[in-house]
Amino acid sequence: MAKKKTTKKATTKKTPARKRGPGAVSKERDKVTNRSIELLADTIARDGLKGREPHVDIPLRTVTNMKWNKKKRILEMGDSTQTRSLFNVGQARKFMQTLLLAKGSRELIKAEKTLSLRGMYYMSLHTIEGTNEKTFNEQSESDNILEDLEVSLGGLREELHVFAKKRGTMVGNITVIDNGDEINCRRMGTGGYAIPSICEPSVMQFKDCGADFVLHVEKDTVWSRFNEDRFWETHNCILTEGSGQPPRGVRRLLHRLNKELGLPVYCLLDCDPWGHYIYSVIKQGSINLAFESQRMAIPDAKFIGIRAEDYDRCDLSPDVRIALNERDITRAKQIAEYPWFKDKRPWQKEIKRLLANGFKMEVESLITKDISYVTEVYVPARLKAKDFLD
Repeated sequence: MAKKKTTKKATTKKTPARKRGPGAVSKERDKVTNRSIELLADTIARDGLKGREPHVDIPLRTVTNMKWNKKKRILEMGDSTQTRSLFNVGQARKFMQTLLLAKGSRELIKAEKTLSLRGMYYMSLHTIEGTNEKTFNEQSESDNILEDLEVSLGGLREELHVFAKKRGTMVGNITVIDNGDEINCRRMGTGGYAIPSICEPSVMQFKDCGADFVLHVEKDTVWSRFNEDRFWETHNCILTEGSGQPPRGVRRLLHRLNKELGLPVYCLLDCDPWGHYIYSVIKQGSINLAFESQRMAIPDAKFIGIRAEDYDRCDLSPDVRIALNERDITRAKQIAEYPWFKDKRPWQKEIKRLLANGFKMEVESLITKDISYVTEVYVPARLKAKDFLD
């Protein structure tokens, strides 16, 4: 694609003064979230005072409670819930943990500060008085309960003032305002702009953007090749990576670039079931976090490669082949049965070809052709021919 003159596509209003924590959402949303936590506490207290067993109803984050909205082309959460009761021996611990994290979130909102997932774990960690029992044995417990709290309150992790570790990078023809700081992503050197875990409009705004599209690559190693070759400049785009399956911050940013700025999103991922799954998560949303699909999924995202036919089409060396194992084969068959792939003949053909090959390939395999083959030949050819899977 030829380079074109940069034009202004989006502007922001006056940059807000820096008064709150770098991940804090708006005061209006804080009031709503705080009220939801108070209602949860009031309901539990009322049950206890009336002699009823205190409990919390938690929406199920499982495959069985996930539904495919064909019209919207995204995954959505169903209505099934599980009851978490105080006097149930098998549920009491999680009941206690849920309230601990709700209390911690309320304290963060009141202080107008944020904490990392790790920090939230330590904030709620202590030994229960009179016992040798810790409130949490490991952070994974805290993380899972926090997701339960999100769906129970009908809020988001960001609205609970909790953020995850930064993972993901961006460079290209766009300037953003990040917590009051102007970041020109055209001048980020070899390291790029580290995408924050919270990319809500109250924290990040788009000042100007002249890009034609977004190219999202799976790994930072591939991203570095594109950045070093100045692909984003030559082809007038924004280049992002998610270090494997992209975290929420990266997915939220991609969603906003697509919805708010109208930029097409192309995904350059490995030719294996895991690359296909990453694309599925970007496009339709994840099963575990289906309640967030509305603000993260990009139904119009396109899979630009690498493809099963590229072994022959690009005349690649046998050295790049990585044999499929049983887990790969099982996962590929599962993905083929996803309702959003099941009725798409090109995807059925792609997965069938992958299984017939008996091997998978990484994007880096294109380096065997030439160091810059992926940036100078492969992707430009796919873009020009509009050769991608939908």
